[in-house]
Amino acid sequence: MMQDAADAELIREYKTSGSLDVLAALYQRYMNLVYGVCLKYFDEDASKDAVMQIFEELIGKLKLHEVQNFKSWLHVLARNHCLMKLRAMKNKEGRQISVDEYPIMENGETAHHDNGISLEDNLRSMEKCMETLPEEQKRSVDLFYLQEKSYREVCVITGYDMNKVKSYIQNGKRNLKICMEKQHA
Repeated sequence: MMQDAADAELIREYKTSGSLDVLAALYQRYMNLVYGVCLKYFDEDASKDAVMQIFEELIGKLKLHEVQNFKSWLHVLARNHCLMKLRAMKNKEGRQISVDEYPIMENGETAHHDNGISLEDNLRSMEKCMETLPEEQKRSVDLFYLQEKSYREVCVITGYDMNKVKSYIQNGKRNLKICMEKQHA
């Protein structure tokens, strides 16, 4: 029965009942996707561990978020989990991570040329550049990329209309990229 249910039905059921069996049935569909994402960042053993950690993260996060497209949302959650884990490893080991290993924007596009800039430098640079954005762009980019809100959620939170939100995010992303490239030129 659960195998045949649509993602949205299973999400609704999980949010209502809190049943981990329902969540497990949903997660099972995309476990290979999550594992594939993790393999981009880690070896096989670390990827298997990350798949389990992401499931644990999912238990709480799915209750908090309005998810329209579970597969896409889970992909972003998995990628962000891996990136945060890499960041923690870097902080612990002091290891340098090339920019190509750390795609800052959703489509995997890197914000700079690969010139050995450390992850921490990239994050500091991004934080400084975020402060230079006009308030509407800064708020929209923060909500959309860093807090993983949907366009609709950004509209509700900010009160901006949909076209404005899309424009603020697109222009904010472009301005961030330009600012960060200037800082590392």
